[in-house]
Amino acid sequence: MIRRVSLNIIKVIPTIFFAGILCSCENDIEEVNALSSKKNEPIRRGKNVELIHSEKAQIKMRLTAPLMEEYDGEKNYTEMPLGIQVNLYDSLQNVSTKLTANYAIHKTSENIMEAKNDVVVINEKGDKLNTEHLIWLQDSSKIYTNEFVKITTKDEIIMGEGLQSNEDFTKYKILKIKGTIQLKDEEGVNNK
Repeated sequence: MIRRVSLNIIKVIPTIFFAGILCSCENDIEEVNALSSKKNEPIRRGKNVELIHSEKAQIKMRLTAPLMEEYDGEKNYTEMPLGIQVNLYDSLQNVSTKLTANYAIHKTSENIMEAKNDVVVINEKGDKLNTEHLIWLQDSSKIYTNEFVKITTKDEIIMGEGLQSNEDFTKYKILKIKGTIQLKDEEGVNNK
């Protein structure tokens, strides 16, 4: 009889223990929200990042950013929230095109880079593009925008809405030209 009672106690104690554990579980709403909000945190973060893309031992592109954050999800992307500088190189390893912006995002699956906020592109001739939003289609080596653009060359300033260009900004087309200002040299100004 004592043996039977002790066997029942041995069976009852673990049952009570596990029932107590199950009853004491609760979901704190604040903890659940804190855990679920971490989904939008970067999986990688780098400061003062320098990326170099080369082909056949020749540098093609160099990208620098003070902060780079990589995100994982349905659509992977890399964000450069503090700005970027991109240098493209020619076959002689000279900088042929320089792009700067205060913000950029690279959409990994689409292989598209978007530069925003004070975007400046300067080509090897010194032509300078200013805009607030520029999209770089890396697979087709094209850049474009539908925003206001200002192009400054050695002879003129051209303004308009929208632009299509090759990625090194040597062949470009402004979609809706709004105005052209001819620049005069110092001789022409002094001869009035």
